[in-house]
Amino acid sequence: MTHNDNKIVRVNQDSEQVDLIGLLLQLWRGKWVIALFVALAVVISGLYLSFAKEKWTSTAVITMPDIGQITGYTNVAIILYGDAKVDINDIQQRAITRFSGAFTALSETLQNQASPENLTIDAAVRGQSLPLKVTYQSNTAKNAQQELAKYIQQIDEQIANELNEDLAMNMKSRVSELEASLITQEKIAQEQKDLRIQQITQALTVANESGIKAPQEQQSDNLTQDSLFLLGSVALESMIKNESSRPLVFSDVYYKTKQNLLDIQRIKPDPANIHGYRYVMKPTEPIYRDSPKRSLTLLIAVMLGVVVGAGVVLVRNALRHYQPRA
Repeated sequence: MTHNDNKIVRVNQDSEQVDLIGLLLQLWRGKWVIALFVALAVVISGLYLSFAKEKWTSTAVITMPDIGQITGYTNVAIILYGDAKVDINDIQQRAITRFSGAFTALSETLQNQASPENLTIDAAVRGQSLPLKVTYQSNTAKNAQQELAKYIQQIDEQIANELNEDLAMNMKSRVSELEASLITQEKIAQEQKDLRIQQITQALTVANESGIKAPQEQQSDNLTQDSLFLLGSVALESMIKNESSRPLVFSDVYYKTKQNLLDIQRIKPDPANIHGYRYVMKPTEPIYRDSPKRSLTLLIAVMLGVVVGAGVVLVRNALRHYQPRA
């Protein structure tokens, strides 16, 4: 029984071997058919490569601007608010954040056009906000590089103008604030002067009523408002005349405010000295295109040609030797 089973297995194995050899022989006899399909697939792939739209991607890496690239903004901010209130690192962060937001908006706009353009911005290193990688895809390597540089420059100019407008608004607000402060200080100085004249006038009235003409006290520093009449009517009349003609007296704060106002009115921010980014890597001119891949396309064409050609050969032979059951 065991012997017979082994014999059956051996016969089945021989049958499978014969079938495999027969299959290979069929394919070999149909090699010209297979070669024809391979040639046809290569021709079709060649036509595809000739007419397919090429895609090239240029890449650039950017980060926050250097201190020197935002001097046009920081110098004005320091004049406006003072050195202690200006955080340069915060200005750099806000500049690149604005740049990233504006670039993302431009990317969405270009993607939603009738003829979409593929412009992207993303983190260059996973998990880190900076630096940023920006890319642009075009039909030629040179055009991809030039267009990416153009869009980066476009957004940079937009950010510079926005920051310049912010400065103009801040300057206008600060000028109004300083002018209001000067008016307040002048009003206070005038009120102090008027009060001083009123006090001397009151003392003169008391001196006249008391019949005091000559000074009764030589040290005026020792006199209070209530005893100021002791200077005598002659001296008090002279003091009133002097106080009326004397200019207003201001504190150092007034003159510092005045100087700050004049400094602000003289400055003229220049957008050319304001930038929202710094290149880590400038837009590259790609060496390899994204698609179509010539070698990969031809390899796939050859494989498909072989598979289709082999299938045709096997189906044809199977139909030739097909015998319906009686």
